[in-house]
Amino acid sequence: MSEDTSTRKIVMGLGNTLNKDEGLGVHAVQALEAYLNENFPGKLSSEIEFLDGGALGLNLLPWVEESSHLVVLDSMVSRFSVPGQVMELAKDEIPLYRNIKMSDHQITFQEVLGLAKFRGKFPENLHLVGAQPVDMSIGYGISPEIEAVMPEIFKRVVRVLKEWDLLSE
Repeated sequence: MSEDTSTRKIVMGLGNTLNKDEGLGVHAVQALEAYLNENFPGKLSSEIEFLDGGALGLNLLPWVEESSHLVVLDSMVSRFSVPGQVMELAKDEIPLYRNIKMSDHQITFQEVLGLAKFRGKFPENLHLVGAQPVDMSIGYGISPEIEAVMPEIFKRVVRVLKEWDLLSE
């Protein structure tokens, strides 16, 4: 499928839920779907798919390549941010190279994005939203600090979906 025939609109959560805040994206995508349906009844495009991408790495390539609109929720590690800080990157700001590490599984997802771009099947609209993890120790569930910033993450995703005309006022 080439880039101009890609039509899927996906909100994808990434992460390993067995390493606390590393699972931010997975926990966020599950809660976000419920939040949008509750707070925006009938206003969310029926085309949007919510996907738990876990830490599937290259197995995510078909979803990336078939997307025209892709929002990725994930933990984001940056030396320029503090634990719990919400961050977002637009399409052209997302590093696609292996030497830049955003989280334990992110290198593989960056390779997925790089491969999709190389193959000419890169999403026309791509946005990454997440937060700097606080606790990546072994355990299920996210830290209270990350739980506290979920509303801000949701707010940013809502803004992006509205900009893309996938969520009406």
